[in-house]
Amino acid sequence: MADPSFFVGILGNIISILVFTSPIGTFRRIVKLTSTQEFRWLPYVTTLLSTSLWTFYGFLKPGGFLIITVNGAGAVLQTIYVALYLAYAPRETKMKMAKVVLAVNVCFFAAVVLVGLLALHGAVRLFAVGMVCSAITIGMYAAPMAAMMTVVKTKSVEYMPFFLSFFLFLNGGIWSVYSLLVKDYFIGIPNAMGFAMGTAQLALYMAYRNKKKVVVALKDDVAECDEEKGVVHLMGQVELGQRKVPSLKKGSSLPKTASLPSPLNGFGNLIKALSATPLELHNVVSQHERLGDEEAHDDVDQRHTYLSK
Repeated sequence: MADPSFFVGILGNIISILVFTSPIGTFRRIVKLTSTQEFRWLPYVTTLLSTSLWTFYGFLKPGGFLIITVNGAGAVLQTIYVALYLAYAPRETKMKMAKVVLAVNVCFFAAVVLVGLLALHGAVRLFAVGMVCSAITIGMYAAPMAAMMTVVKTKSVEYMPFFLSFFLFLNGGIWSVYSLLVKDYFIGIPNAMGFAMGTAQLALYMAYRNKKKVVVALKDDVAECDEEKGVVHLMGQVELGQRKVPSLKKGSSLPKTASLPSPLNGFGNLIKALSATPLELHNVVSQHERLGDEEAHDDVDQRHTYLSK
């Protein structure tokens, strides 16, 4: 009968592959638009380093086949992501990213491999490489804290996708169980932290998942109020246009709109506004333009009278 750790490891491989393949949609968009837009490149570089180091750890550890398979597949995928980002990034970003990739994914990784193979031996080698892998994985799991702080500040889960948080939660939990079965604390400690972080993210999601709907509802209410104000304004304009406009003489003042009855008195005015013909609306606009012109002429005549005195 197979060891239970083998089945747990297989399940961990499946969940981890789902996590590693989650950025495929992002890179389809990058290739389609031939632009990296505002997507960040650092997570792919650090994940490439992590999966590469864990693959090396799997080769050093007896019975590390499942560690090699999942992290080897992850390293291949992350290499593709990094290459695509470099291909479509702006020139300045490309130069900066290339330097980081050379320093971290080539030089640092090569240094760990060379020191591990040439300077260290036996249990000391496994311990040193395991410590490096754990430290980097802890840093990766701590990275989503920025997104969690954003959720708390904005009270919205818009920038913390549910499925990514859910798969990170499952990934940390499964590999924590696997580490207990095989008694590997280098795998267990960082993944236990990942499990705790995933749990916290899901709790935040449950707490703030309806906040976005509330904000949208408030925006809809504001838009509805604005629309009602527009209808009220139209009602008032049609009411003014359908009344007889008194002839204006020089020196006479314009009729005050405040003396008009409120357009909110019943539904009759609303029906009148909505049923106004294009000709009536055109007359309203023409009357306002004519009133404005006559008022401007009155101002000019008053100025001439003042200057002639």
